[in-house]
Amino acid sequence: MAARARRERQERRYLPGIADVRICGTEATVRAVLDVLEREFRTTSARDYDDGQRAYLQLDTGCTDPDAD
Repeated sequence: MAARARRERQERRYLPGIADVRICGTEATVRAVLDVLEREFRTTSARDYDDGQRAYLQLDTGCTDPDAD
């Protein structure tokens, strides 16, 4: 059986300062990482897959400047 030809993909475009993030691990590990990211960055709601062992989200890295106070 011959391998199927890969479909041509469009080049992804990203917004400046926005990161697409995929997290894989145990459910507890994924939750711990999400908690830290949500505390430190503005994030979209994570989309969970595989019973909590995988999550996808976007985060805004534009607000990483230290606070003045």
